[in-house]
Amino acid sequence: MVNFTIITEFLLMEFANIRVLQILHAMFFLLVYLATLMGNFLTITAVVTDQQLHAPMYFFLSNLSLLDICYISVTLPKFIVNTLIGSQSISLLGCTAQIFFFLFFGSTEFAFLMTMSYDRFVAICHPLHYGIIMTPARCLWAALGSWLTGIVYSALHTGNMFRLPFSGSNVIHQFFCDIPQVLKVATSSVYNAEYVLLAISSCFLLLCFAFLIVSYAHIFSSVLKIPSVEGRYKALSTCSPHLIVLLLFLLSAIIAVLGPTSDKSSIQTLLIAMAYTVLPPFMNPIIYSLRNQKIKVVLLRIIKMALFPRKGVSNPEKPKKTTNMQLGC
Repeated sequence: MVNFTIITEFLLMEFANIRVLQILHAMFFLLVYLATLMGNFLTITAVVTDQQLHAPMYFFLSNLSLLDICYISVTLPKFIVNTLIGSQSISLLGCTAQIFFFLFFGSTEFAFLMTMSYDRFVAICHPLHYGIIMTPARCLWAALGSWLTGIVYSALHTGNMFRLPFSGSNVIHQFFCDIPQVLKVATSSVYNAEYVLLAISSCFLLLCFAFLIVSYAHIFSSVLKIPSVEGRYKALSTCSPHLIVLLLFLLSAIIAVLGPTSDKSSIQTLLIAMAYTVLPPFMNPIIYSLRNQKIKVVLLRIIKMALFPRKGVSNPEKPKKTTNMQLGC
């Protein structure tokens, strides 16, 4: 028989022992969190309210913005609250929920990025068949498939990681329940099974990456065949934001998988974690807003309407013209 330590809570890392620095950390990340929420919320509002943005690309973009809101909300609010109240603990159930939703929203976002790359492939390489291929029904099924893929993937990993009691220390040297840190206190059978799952999913990711390379090779080949410079620029401007976001997401995933797993709290550990938990959802609306002219125009109109509401909606009634009859003359 192997003795297991029954762990009911984990202790997350803190990045400063000085109370003033802890408050400054919390305030800084609160501002980053609010800016991320505002940027993605404005993107969703622009897509929903403007009729010109009711197209497959913007439909997927609104789902991506919703995922970014959920993705950053899994880890950062808990860190901010713990820092403000001076606590480091997270319950076993809370840790389970963090890992499940972190994997769920992350894998779903990757599925949507794959779908968006196919959408750009059809739009640029087969523009005459775009309306036939990317129908509203197919877009809806693609979105549902992406969400279901995320649920299945996260359920497999979370179910495997928490199927047995934990042994060893309950200290996690990260500001959230990071998978490598949690695996350190898992049993050997859970550890081995998790790496088998990671190996299988890595093979699938390599196939997806090969698909992306082939898709963008066809896209750039088609763009180079466009005779006019203006046409080439317009085609590139529609796919370059998605390519930048995709590269940012893949770079973050590589850092998350191949990054060093530290056994102590440090600023380097914080920066590595921020690279794949905070940076992608914070940067995505900035990239799409600055690179997409239609979204930029709609966002400026929404901001202008919010800051400077049109006057004259409830104008006071104009004084009635007086007549000789009214004056009694």
